Amino acid sequence: MGKVALFHLVCGILIFWSSASVVKAEDAYKYFTWTVTYGTASPLGVPQQVILINGQFPGPRLDLVTNDNVILNLFNKLDEPLLLTWNGIKQRKNSWQDGVLGTNCPIPPNSNYTYKFQTKDQIGSYTYFPSTQLHRAVGGFGALNVYARSVIAVPYAKPAGDFTLLIGDWFKSSHKVLRQLLDSGKSLPYPNGLLINGQKQSTFTGDQGKTYMFRISNVGLKDSINFRIQGHKMRVVEIEGSHVLQNVYDSLDVHVGQSMSVLVTLDQPPKDYYIVASTRFSRMAFTATSILHYTNSQTPVSGPVPSAPAGQLHWSMLQARTFRWNLTSNAARPNPQGSFHYGKIPISRTFVMANSAPVINGKLRYAVNSVSYVNPDTPLKLADHFNIPGVFSLNSIQDSPSGSSPYLATAVFPVSHHDFIEIVFQNNEAAMQTWHLDGYDFWVVGFGSGTWTQASRNKYNLVDALTRHTTQVYPKSWTAILVSLDNQGMWNLRSAMWDRQYLGQQVYLRVYNPTPSLANEYDIPTNALLCGKAAGRHP
Repeated sequence: MGKVALFHLVCGILIFWSSASVVKAEDAYKYFTWTVTYGTASPLGVPQQVILINGQFPGPRLDLVTNDNVILNLFNKLDEPLLLTWNGIKQRKNSWQDGVLGTNCPIPPNSNYTYKFQTKDQIGSYTYFPSTQLHRAVGGFGALNVYARSVIAVPYAKPAGDFTLLIGDWFKSSHKVLRQLLDSGKSLPYPNGLLINGQKQSTFTGDQGKTYMFRISNVGLKDSINFRIQGHKMRVVEIEGSHVLQNVYDSLDVHVGQSMSVLVTLDQPPKDYYIVASTRFSRMAFTATSILHYTNSQTPVSGPVPSAPAGQLHWSMLQARTFRWNLTSNAARPNPQGSFHYGKIPISRTFVMANSAPVINGKLRYAVNSVSYVNPDTPLKLADHFNIPGVFSLNSIQDSPSGSSPYLATAVFPVSHHDFIEIVFQNNEAAMQTWHLDGYDFWVVGFGSGTWTQASRNKYNLVDALTRHTTQVYPKSWTAILVSLDNQGMWNLRSAMWDRQYLGQQVYLRVYNPTPSLANEYDIPTNALLCGKAAGRHP
């Protein structure tokens, strides 16, 4: 009996320490309470209504670490329903928290919702913004930075400081006026200016001889930008969660919805220097400047503001091809990025997605493969979960353009969990496009002019293409991506240009596995908001 009792005592101790180690190793929880209100600001010198979060414009910066669990209670004090989406956060197994109308009921005025998500296996520079209506046109956006865990090495020395730059075009008109224009069948006018961190000018201060990280995001509605710093080189180290080959640039094109991180060494004589952003590929050019201030500077900025590169679309496409994966570096996990040989995986299905700007029922719309998306009253994810008929159809859109007459529909592509797919974005219009996919990053394997054909695959980069969540598509050109569908759920594939998204240039991917499993997808949250045909049901 003594030996048996001793055996049980030892087992109990082992179980206790095992349980204790599990609890100790649990990923950190970060708690936030945000209140969204209207306020007044003068970003272009004229007072106008903006959207504030906790009284801030832009909103608070979310500084997180890989695998952090975020519990964020959002109070909506606007006069309209609201959602925030977390641009580039993959929401592993958790499209319930994606914050778009295909997955979530919007938060009613004077109500709240608690988002619960994890930055699972991610690092990098990201953003958040309102996905409802045109709210993002007047604020509600902010930076979301995910830092590497201390046990994971990064392929550069720790910078002396970390600056975030949210850059985007800006309108003096309210979001309601802009929405009325689109609803009436008109396109958006040219913006009225360009902002850096919600201002016409900011100052960033650093010590001579030290190196700083600049996290650059294009949070605008429709315009690509070029970014540069007077007299300084920029070394790109990270793009939307990918560590990249550390090439050096004088200026960088950043398209709508995109983010990147660069290192800048303050290696010039001590004075102040221009930081410059300007719009690209637009008939009307806007420029915003800020100041890079050396702490030992006694000299204000001088000389002409550095101009944008003379090269246009071809120059930009050539630059985009230089952004390549650092195969020997890890990202959020210890294994090298190059250990995943994406170029050797057979493609299970190909989608060719052609954007267009048709007139439907006498009004301007934007479409994909002739389908202009309309949001149903019931989120697609809830309709799928509760088996509610009549909300969406899985045969509402074709895999490639057919030349059929454009029409309105709730377009959903049915795809299988663990498929490996190819998506070709075909842009036959004369305007720049950008496309974003929620829930994933993808390999941008090719850019090309004209019309994509199967022979275009011969030019794909199947070795070290970077992964990212948003890609540009040049006018009269195509862009090809590869996606590993390892994240079950309902995921939005949309134009990152918000006027085009609002008027129908979007679809959803229903990534489906017929065998329910918590290993693949979490259950519906107990606090899920229910609306439309899902109202009155129980999560």
